[in-house]
Amino acid sequence: MVRTEEDLLRARHAVRAATQELGFSLVDQTRVVTAASELARNAFIHGGGGVLSIECLRRAGAVGLRLIVRDDGPGIANLEGALTDGFTTGGGLGHGLGGARRLMHEFEVRSAPGQGTTVTAVRWTDR
Repeated sequence: MVRTEEDLLRARHAVRAATQELGFSLVDQTRVVTAASELARNAFIHGGGGVLSIECLRRAGAVGLRLIVRDDGPGIANLEGALTDGFTTGGGLGHGLGGARRLMHEFEVRSAPGQGTTVTAVRWTDR
């Protein structure tokens, strides 16, 4: 659960530990933790809190980490805009969602006004 600032810190630590356990390079650890932090913070700020799930993946010659961040907030009214650098509904720089997408190999957002948002993102070690 991501409901407080302390939960955001715990989420970052959990993701870092998972990337280390799977043998991600330091650079890839940083990429995944940064993406997770942004997604969890979005759920916290814009979705009123949320849930972060961390899944270890395996395929021939590689391991990966899947992050699923879900909230029951108002949803993203303009998803295309939200994925564009510079777009912000708060006081930030507007690099969050698009930046998180660039840090991961696979990235999917499901959102509808009034129905919350679910972001699924995967990073593999073999690329």
